[in-house]
Amino acid sequence: MAHINVADAIRATARLLDAMAEDVPLCAATTAAAERVTAALRAGHKLMICGNGGSAADAQHWAGELVSRFNYDRPGLAAIALTTDSSILTAIGNDYGYERVFSRQVEALGQAGDVLFAISTSGNSANIVAALEAARARGIATVGFTGQAGGAMAPLCDICIRIPSDSTPRIQEGHEVLGHAICAMVEAAIFPRTP
Repeated sequence: MAHINVADAIRATARLLDAMAEDVPLCAATTAAAERVTAALRAGHKLMICGNGGSAADAQHWAGELVSRFNYDRPGLAAIALTTDSSILTAIGNDYGYERVFSRQVEALGQAGDVLFAISTSGNSANIVAALEAARARGIATVGFTGQAGGAMAPLCDICIRIPSDSTPRIQEGHEVLGHAICAMVEAAIFPRTP
């Protein structure tokens, strides 16, 4: 069995986080995404989130933070992960193909003024690209979370959050940090905590 040094693994993530903190465009894009979601929620719209594998877990995690709570008790916020309903996912996959599992939901649930968070470490997942195309066709704001290359999804995003790495695990770790930052910013903006 290969030897993995835990301290070295932690240091690799720490180096990524340092690079992210110094990445001015990345920080600006993250703030802009939080502002876009805040404006949509204040106007009575919703956030939809999609991704595959670990990115599906992020979609569910971030939706849970907004619908339930993040840092403190407050009313729930309208967010939905498009990754959770096995009957919908398998029906669309069976009837239309896996490439349509998210775009079909965007077509059914999305309305102009909503926001779509699309997560793909490569930026090339066919079902993520299709979801972004469906969102843009309906006047839904698009925010992409990907790696430094951007992939096919980058030109379809109003805001593209690119983690400065080509390593899938590092990209996923970066997404998690920025997803939490967005949840915190949105929560604080809509429901400011009183001292």
